[in-house]
This record gives sequence, C-alpha cells and structure tokens, in this order.
Amino acid sequence: MTAEKTATERARPEPIKAVPVRHPGRWVTVAVLAVLAAMFLHVLLTNDAFQWSFMIDHMFRPPIIDGLVRGTVLMTISAMLIGVALGVVVAVMRLSPNPILRGVAWLYTWFFRAVPRLVLLAVFGNIGILWSRIEFGVPFDTHLGRLFGIDNLELRLFGFDSRDLLTGFMAGLLGLALSEAAYMAEIVRAGIQSVDPGQTEAAGALGMTRGQTLRRVVLPQAMRVIIPPTGNETIAMLKDTSLLMYVPVSMELFFQLDAVGKRTFQIFPMYVAACLWYLLLTSVLLVGQYFLERHYGKGYGRSERARFRLRNVTAESGGAPGGTETAR
Repeated sequence: MTAEKTATERARPEPIKAVPVRHPGRWVTVAVLAVLAAMFLHVLLTNDAFQWSFMIDHMFRPPIIDGLVRGTVLMTISAMLIGVALGVVVAVMRLSPNPILRGVAWLYTWFFRAVPRLVLLAVFGNIGILWSRIEFGVPFDTHLGRLFGIDNLELRLFGFDSRDLLTGFMAGLLGLALSEAAYMAEIVRAGIQSVDPGQTEAAGALGMTRGQTLRRVVLPQAMRVIIPPTGNETIAMLKDTSLLMYVPVSMELFFQLDAVGKRTFQIFPMYVAACLWYLLLTSVLLVGQYFLERHYGKGYGRSERARFRLRNVTAESGGAPGGTETAR
C-alpha cells in the first residue's frame, strides 16, 4: 500500500507555476496620463485667466439662475416631451401599411434630419416675415365677394399678430421640438422593430386592437431599446439649448453668461462657468438615465450579483459550470 502511494505521488505532475503576463505599455500609459493630469491641474490652479473668484461670484446670480431654470431646463423638458410624443406618432406612421402615411412620415424625418438645428432656429426666429398676421375663417373671401358682386367681403372669424404668438421662446421650442421628433421617430421605430413579431400576433389572437397591442405589449418591451438613445438625445437637447441665443432668446443660460462676460470684459471665465453648468446638468441626466435603463432592463441578461453567485456556485461544485444549484 505504501509503495503504491509512493508511486502515485511520483507520477503526479508538479503544480504549474503561473507567471503573470507583464504589461509595460499599460504602466507607460498610466504615467503619461498622470503627467497630463498634473499639468492640467497646474494650469487650473496657477493661471490667472480663469478668475475663479470672479467666476464663482457671477455664475450664481439671479439672472443666471433664471436663465438656467426658465430657459435651459424648461426648454429641454418641453422640447423633449413634444419631440417624444410626436416622434412616436411619426414612427407609427412609418410602420403603417398605408403608403401615404409612410411617405409623409419619411418626408418629415428626411427634412428635419437634413436641416441643422441652428438653421432651423434661425428660420423659425424669422418666420414672422412670411405671415405678419395669422387669421382663421373662409379663405379667399375677397375673391369670393368679387365673384358674387360683393365688395370688401370678410368671412374671417379671428386672427392675431404672428409676432405675438411666435415669441423667441416659442420659435426656439418649435425648432428644437420638431427637429427632435424626427430623431425620436427613428429611435422609436427601431425599438418597435426589435420586438418579436410573435408578440403582436399573440396579442391579436387574444382580441387586442392595434392600439392596445402597441400600448400594452410592444412599447413596454421596446423601452429597453428606446431608453439609452433617448437619454443621449436628452443630453444633446440640453446642450443644443445654447443655440437659442441665435433666435434670439435672452432668458437662457448661455445667453446670460455670455452677456455677463461681454459686459465685464471677462469672456473666458464666463465660458468656463458655462462648461461647469452644463457638466453639472449632464451629470444629473446621466444618473437618471442609469436608473431608467436599469428599470427597463429587468429580466434581460444577468446582473453583477448573479454573475458573482454563479462564480461561487461554480467554485463550490468543483469548477463544473453545470452544477446542481442555480444562480437566482
């Protein structure tokens, strides 16, 4: 027995001595990044052009806060609500079997995706040139009166000056919302098409209408695909509100910061303040996007906790991935 044990021990190979792979390139990259970070911090702390005290003193003043809340934040929320709602309608039209609806939806997305938002805002800001006054009633009433021998026939119910309605805020809202709807239409269309067609067929077999199928079956499953690009579009919309100064909209964050910089001849500190404000707002949106993605991503893939438990179960079962215990 002892001889057999000794022979077995001699036949068993020695344990492998694993030598970790060296990665000198990584350490060189880390060193270069550390040097660049130190240089950047040195510029921030020692360069007098930043004017940190002046910047902090002016970036929290009431006009700046009003422009932030009543301009940037309100415009972002309003434009995204209109853009998402209209985008869903256009996406459904794009997927409709009706060729006219498909053609109109394609024409809409083609136009508003082709024209830059800055150009759209400039056009909507000057749209009062086309119609100085907007009136509702029977069209061509003057020509109809002449046809029947009546001079100065007026069949107009009411009207208003276009400049009273198309203020700077409304013109900017229309430009941003209509442009955003074209992008959201493509995002929603991709999300709807990602859902298995069998889901729609099953809903139809249960007697659900197309509208009920869309609201209760298709869109809830498509949200997992729709939410990430929609979050990116929201962040892009937040940054694009800075273009409103070309409408112009005075009650806006970047407009107010730019005005302070030009009035005090401190342009660069106010531009840095604008960067800080947009970084803060974007960070808040990123946190909200993370929780939305986690909420609508339930049931898809495995979480980190599941992976961790699976590794533990695999280790306890002797390395066999198909152990009897399953990760929950």
